[in-house]
Amino acid sequence: MELVPVPAGTVTLADRRTQSSWSVEVRPFRLGVFPVTQAEYAAVTGEWPSSSRGDRLPVESVSWRDAARFCVALSRREGLPPAYAIVGDVVSWDPAASGYRLPTEAEWEHACRAGTTGPRYGPLDEIAWYRGNSGERIHEVGGRRPNAWGLHDMLGNVWDWCWDRYDPEVYGTYRVLRGGGWFDEHWSCRASVRRRSHPTFRVDDVGFRVARSG
Repeated sequence: MELVPVPAGTVTLADRRTQSSWSVEVRPFRLGVFPVTQAEYAAVTGEWPSSSRGDRLPVESVSWRDAARFCVALSRREGLPPAYAIVGDVVSWDPAASGYRLPTEAEWEHACRAGTTGPRYGPLDEIAWYRGNSGERIHEVGGRRPNAWGLHDMLGNVWDWCWDRYDPEVYGTYRVLRGGGWFDEHWSCRASVRRRSHPTFRVDDVGFRVARSG
């Protein structure tokens, strides 16, 4: 699993629904260069859940819980202490563990921006597969230009699951999705756009990438 170091920094998150914003300090961590591919997912789980088949296509039609279970299985496979403990439907995170996990929402946006301040880290057609150029289908990872920190497909292709709950008081267990997908219009493929869904939700434009602390 290819990861790159992401430096510490501060990111301001914003929610258009509530017209609120808040700043978060992000500590150094490592993030997957690409979304997890179907071949990588199958090598760890033995499963091919995706609607479209291809080794280097992002795995999709995976739920947040599927992604958490993958992180645990990959950590154990590589002899790392799992970051997550899963008991039934409850997933708890040990921030001190060095195993694989999902990025937090703040980590994701900080990594996506890679030091930029605009809505995107480059011209959309050069960096993302979205409805305007995807032919309304998913594409292999790495086919668009990466951001300044070497991360591909942070916008477009598939949405990324993040660790955080979206708004627990209103939406309960719903988790955050970031990045936009191959079927989304250009306005959804921006660094600040937030989406939410139930942790059991599966659809063909939602995948994930992994992170590690430290």
